[in-house]
Amino acid sequence: MEKFTTLTAVAAPMNMINVDTDMIIPKQYLKTIKRTGLGAGLFAEMRFADDGAENPDFVLNQPACREAQILVAGDNFGCGSSREHAPWALLDFGIRCVISTSFADIFYNNCFKNGILPITVTAAELEKLFDDAERGANATLTVDLEVQEIRGPDGGTIAFDIDPHRKHCLLNGLDDIGLTLEKADRIAAYEQKAATSRPWA
Repeated sequence: MEKFTTLTAVAAPMNMINVDTDMIIPKQYLKTIKRTGLGAGLFAEMRFADDGAENPDFVLNQPACREAQILVAGDNFGCGSSREHAPWALLDFGIRCVISTSFADIFYNNCFKNGILPITVTAAELEKLFDDAERGANATLTVDLEVQEIRGPDGGTIAFDIDPHRKHCLLNGLDDIGLTLEKADRIAAYEQKAATSRPWA
């Protein structure tokens, strides 16, 4: 998993509440178990018309936000079904951080397991971030995980909380497999001891 330390990037404003996982990645894209390629289907029903043409009004189709790596979103982001394809699609598109006032629990947990940093802020802080993000190409935010701080284009800062274990995992690029591999020496020692003490097993 790619490490998350400090990210300076364009922030795209999605001022909508209750954006569910079917909106993030519609069901027709769930046939794959691969984590790559899903960016093409991210927010597909909002990004594209029925004929496949881009919807010019959708935020990620606007020139300033095409390369956005931060999403500033409304309350209760990631609600609905528990599909892990939702963070896969965000990450494949290039989104590394989502900021909102609240997230659905399963989506929130899945973000950490896939290298995306979900940040919870207050309603007043979110409004300020929406103002920043609506500046288009000038809407650059810096998210510093080490010091747990968001820095805006005007120099303002917002502190955020994060569970220490999850912070450790993101800073070091550790998913569940990576955490297990950190104990590879201890696991090997146990297996050797077990093989010696129980050769019949």
